[in-house]
Amino acid sequence: MNAHRLRQLWQGISSRRRAFFYRLLGMKITGRVWLERIEWPARPACVSLGDGAALDRSVTLLATNDAVRIEIGPRTYINRHTMLDAAERIEICEQAMIGPFCYITDHDHAFGTGLAPGETPLVAKPVRIGSRCWLGAHVSILKGVSIGDGTVVGAGSVVTKSLPANVVAAGNPARVFREIGREPGK
Repeated sequence: MNAHRLRQLWQGISSRRRAFFYRLLGMKITGRVWLERIEWPARPACVSLGDGAALDRSVTLLATNDAVRIEIGPRTYINRHTMLDAAERIEICEQAMIGPFCYITDHDHAFGTGLAPGETPLVAKPVRIGSRCWLGAHVSILKGVSIGDGTVVGAGSVVTKSLPANVVAAGNPARVFREIGREPGK
């Protein structure tokens, strides 16, 4: 057996051990998942992973209590150094692909009250990322956003408002450039 095959075997065993450990701690895992070394400062019971979901190294899952707050659908891939920060609910549907260094949050703090940001209450609205969506590297998704099925969001974009299904969007703030399946400029 060559070194590459041994490495793959070790990674598979390690992933299964991590999934077993997270299940023991209360994470809701359906079927087989691929888990690299993730960070979960929140309680594992806050997270639900669908069959075939894959979380790469240094994915961070933050949630505020034991109710399911982060739901990752079947066959969804989340790349390295991405953070999901949930106070209410973040749902990522099936077969989505999330690039590296993305930030997805469903909340922020109230401001303009004369108080320091840490002294103000959280303002939360759920986030939903539809099936077969693709978020490029360094995309930020802010509270209350819903992204329609099949939508592509370009690298470095900041999504502040909901996006329809089957479009290409990019920018800061993100805006729709074209429908998928339609020629640009037509």
